[in-house]
Amino acid sequence: MGLARKYQISVSETPYYHIVSRCVRRAFLCGDDRASGRSFEHRRTWVVERMKYLARLFSIDICAYAVMSNHFHIVLKVNNNKDWTDKRVLMAWGGLFDLPGPCEPYIRGEHLSKPQLDFVIQKADVYRKRLRSISWFMKCLNEYIARRANIEDNCTGHFWESRFKSQALLDERALLTCMAYVDLNPIRAAMCKTPEQSDYTSIQERIKDKKTRLIGFGYDKNDLPFSLSGYLDLVDYSGRVILENKRGYIPENLPPILDRLGLDPDTWLDELKGFKSVGFSAVGTVERIKNFCQKVGKKFAVGHRLKPALE
Repeated sequence: MGLARKYQISVSETPYYHIVSRCVRRAFLCGDDRASGRSFEHRRTWVVERMKYLARLFSIDICAYAVMSNHFHIVLKVNNNKDWTDKRVLMAWGGLFDLPGPCEPYIRGEHLSKPQLDFVIQKADVYRKRLRSISWFMKCLNEYIARRANIEDNCTGHFWESRFKSQALLDERALLTCMAYVDLNPIRAAMCKTPEQSDYTSIQERIKDKKTRLIGFGYDKNDLPFSLSGYLDLVDYSGRVILENKRGYIPENLPPILDRLGLDPDTWLDELKGFKSVGFSAVGTVERIKNFCQKVGKKFAVGHRLKPALE
């Protein structure tokens, strides 16, 4: 039985979350269906374009993503939007849904009565909360993809296996591990050999697009404390290691990036090999997981524990 969302997401504890959505049964999100001979590769573009559109409207940034054949991964950062004006909130929400009552006239600067103005302010407060909600972000993403796919397939019914799965990333180390795990997905699935060949992934976008809107490296004071080149070296190093339960790898010598980050190679590889995209509601050190469980009001039971840093 799945955990209620309130036991998995606590923005006050961490703004970073790993999200996974998987297609139901044999439904194809992307890729080639050998049974029917149809190609669904164009749907990868749907996912990437939609998530980026939503990131412009929501108070949520994208740290990493990978679009696979029957599922996708996103690492999100939830931001504070308390300083957003009511007009900005309404304009953002209007990019997703029709605005009720006097909201449109308010945006245009028309005069409103006090009851109308009270209605607008109340709605803006509701939408402000929704615009920093991962649940609403994923609803707007998954529902959009499901509707387009069902129209294209000329069918009805569920397209996604479940709502979505989420993991709280409780510290920088958990975030770094998860981002590398996500970016290496196509390589581990033997879909490509190198990060620059990993189509529809955040790491390929970072390599090819110097003006990418993805966050994570040097754009904000809360970003990760290392450079993009260091992260690329780290992912490249990690991808060279052959894992028993994965088909793909990058065959080359190891770079010295882990020494610069102060991480032990054996510990890092154990964490990356042990990282699971499902079954764990939080990722971090034992102490951070305990604090997170106390915050969301659940028992300390489920979580992927990272090993302590070297002294």
